[in-house]
Amino acid sequence: MSTSSWEERFKQWEQKTEQLLQKTPERKERFETLSGIEVDRCYHEEKPVEEIGLPGEFPYTRGVHPTMYRSRYWTMRQYAGFGSAEETNKRFRYLLEQGQTGLSVAFDLPTQIGYDSDDPMSTGEVGKVGVAIDSLQDMERLLEGIPLGQVSTSMTINAPASVLLAMYIAVAEKQGVSSQQIRGTIQNDILKEYIARGTYIFPPQPSMRLITDIFAYCREHVPKWNTISISGYHIREAGSTAVQEVAFTLANGMAYVQAAIDKGLDVDQFAPRLSFFFNAHNHFFEEIAKFRAARRIWAKIMKERFHASNERSLQLRFHTQTGGSTLTAQQPDNNIVRVTMQALAAVLGGTQSLHTNSRDEALALPTEESARIALRTQQIIAYESGVADTVDPFGGSYYIESLTDQIEEEALQYIEKIDEMGGAVYAVEQGYMQREIHRAALETQRNIESGKEIVVGMNQFRIENEAQPQLLRVDPQLGKRQVEQLKQLRAARNQEEVQARLARLKLAAEGTENMMPFIIEAVKSYATVGEICNTLRRVFGEYRPA
Repeated sequence: MSTSSWEERFKQWEQKTEQLLQKTPERKERFETLSGIEVDRCYHEEKPVEEIGLPGEFPYTRGVHPTMYRSRYWTMRQYAGFGSAEETNKRFRYLLEQGQTGLSVAFDLPTQIGYDSDDPMSTGEVGKVGVAIDSLQDMERLLEGIPLGQVSTSMTINAPASVLLAMYIAVAEKQGVSSQQIRGTIQNDILKEYIARGTYIFPPQPSMRLITDIFAYCREHVPKWNTISISGYHIREAGSTAVQEVAFTLANGMAYVQAAIDKGLDVDQFAPRLSFFFNAHNHFFEEIAKFRAARRIWAKIMKERFHASNERSLQLRFHTQTGGSTLTAQQPDNNIVRVTMQALAAVLGGTQSLHTNSRDEALALPTEESARIALRTQQIIAYESGVADTVDPFGGSYYIESLTDQIEEEALQYIEKIDEMGGAVYAVEQGYMQREIHRAALETQRNIESGKEIVVGMNQFRIENEAQPQLLRVDPQLGKRQVEQLKQLRAARNQEEVQARLARLKLAAEGTENMMPFIIEAVKSYATVGEICNTLRRVFGEYRPA
């Protein structure tokens, strides 16, 4: 059928439909995605399907691998960490026994912002939102009995990422595993901390230096490690739209690439180890299209702007976590359904690894039972649903392709505006992305409060006096025990060696040497996270938002 005859047929269909609407009107005057993109009644082909590309080929709209999950399922990587290293080690072992295929470490707030458990700033926060790691001794306990040559580990750590990576390398060496062999990811994305999350330590410029030092060091010594996970997840959790999540995340990615090039690194030497981290939110089709659009934009940017020639430099590989901000404290079992839809969207969008949130995470850290249900959700999607049997099942869908195009277009408009400001670092310093996210978050909250956006069990279909589920409680004595162990460590280690290695790190920070070798040496002497970060604080200062 020719294009003209198809267009004529479609117009006739629209006219007939308008007549039917006089008897049966639609539920809304305007249907739209969570980003405000209008959803048409029906989509039809507007361009040849071959323009989309093929799986595993530029621009990777349909996925970064030709066979995707027909060859290998995504990594099922459940995020876990609470209390002490010993408790988290038990949870890791349990999840591995249940079929999890990769570790993902959550650190407590003091660790994330570079304070030891005995620092006054840590009072009341030790082990609360993740595992407390003060020194190499804690990391040894965390990973005891886990074969680091076989397991891939992701660590959600940013400002002190270099320190926690150094600890992981040191533990692997103690196990007899070379740094050349270990596999995993550090989040290491400081720009989104300034934008959306807040666990920063140092100002932007020295923070970017630490990140590019990691790029350079891992290129030579830890070649299988993903040196950064550029995160849109927290941008979305802060209230952004899907379009903003794509645009701001990729703009940050461009800033890291440019910083590494400015440092003298060849783009194809570090870009293959860049990874991304996205949210899977509630609008099923928008999320699928979002992942497809992000891949296509990144491939074009890397090829056309940064002139990357290595195929792997062009491929946007990403981890997905289902949307924490979508979970409700009311009727928490409803969250199982939400998470299932979000996880399915991530798989249909071509994710490389996935974390499914637990039903009770709006109330507390997940119980063992809730964590198992979350993992089983992924396993049922993988082994029972059939969605992994073909590549990009929605490829060629008129609706999905139109959404993909629209998200790409609107995200590029944001990226162009950020370019005009001088790039992501300058946009962060001017508060541009923060303001845009705040506006979007306010609009969402107004829609929920007005009832325009329905949240089942919260603003509609409520249950009065519903029973409260059993929740996980972190041992209130944990902080005291952690401080006592730290006191014993300081008494037993070689204090002169610790001070000498911290002094050498300070000199490196004051100069231009790569800091990673000095951080690794300090870690091996059992210098603590706080001692190392305080050494760098004395050189770099601390970031204070304008």
